[in-house]
Amino acid sequence: MLRLKARAKINWSLDIRGTVTQEYERLDKPASPYRGYHLMDMLMESVALADELTLEYRKAGLSLEVSGADVPAGEDNLVLKAARTLQNCFGGDDGAHITLHKSIPTGAGMGGGSADAAAVLLGLNRLWGVGASPNGLQSVALMVGADVPFMLAGGLARVGGIGDAITPLRPLHRATLVVVQPCLPLSTREVFAAYDARSGVRHPDTARAEAALLARDYASLSATAGNVLAQASERARPQIAEAVAALQATGAHFATMTGSGSAVFGAFTDENAAQTAYRTLKKRWRRCWLTETAEEGITITEE
Repeated sequence: MLRLKARAKINWSLDIRGTVTQEYERLDKPASPYRGYHLMDMLMESVALADELTLEYRKAGLSLEVSGADVPAGEDNLVLKAARTLQNCFGGDDGAHITLHKSIPTGAGMGGGSADAAAVLLGLNRLWGVGASPNGLQSVALMVGADVPFMLAGGLARVGGIGDAITPLRPLHRATLVVVQPCLPLSTREVFAAYDARSGVRHPDTARAEAALLARDYASLSATAGNVLAQASERARPQIAEAVAALQATGAHFATMTGSGSAVFGAFTDENAAQTAYRTLKKRWRRCWLTETAEEGITITEE
């Protein structure tokens, strides 16, 4: 049996540079199934907040048991999609019973479902003896979802393309964070559609934001980073902007929405200040977490 921790992620900066067109694709290949996907330029990092999974070998059949959140355990769950995609790509008819305990907030922009899928790919590759290479697993991950390749890689990275271009980065030190989910979940598809309908979007300077992030220079990061989805998400959920302002008011040196929302986070240079902010904000918003950045996205222990 394998036990895995699948860690959440945050977006320090999120930009959209266009959509997949024939020009983006290689002309010697068939038309891409990713036609129309958004081309991203993001600074993403794993955080300690994690879901927990166990994988138990079965001779045949896949089953999933979920606790900790009202998340469906049927075929539309990314965990089962990841397992079946791995089977389809590499053959074999081995099975597994998978248990998933959710701690990462859902509909928050923290990649919980993608983290779980990435952990299952990594774990079943070992449990079933598939022998897929890291590059092979990354290819499978992209078939499951656009965030899954980064969740498989973990750490801190600049992520481009449709989520498939991952450049690992190494920060000076970990960051202490307070995360707040101040409102109901958001639909990622609806947020992207609302973004597409907007004009006059202000884009971040991702190259300068990357340099600031590596140094944990939050003043420069605040001046150069950005999340182009924030205006669309804030229009649907005004509480997002309120939570960002509350984090800043309680001492966060940098605060923004992660992903397409609805969670926001603030970075603190002092752990005691972060704990004080957490206690204050927890009184206002029940869904509030004190966490930190992490060097790995997934850890596995074998029993």
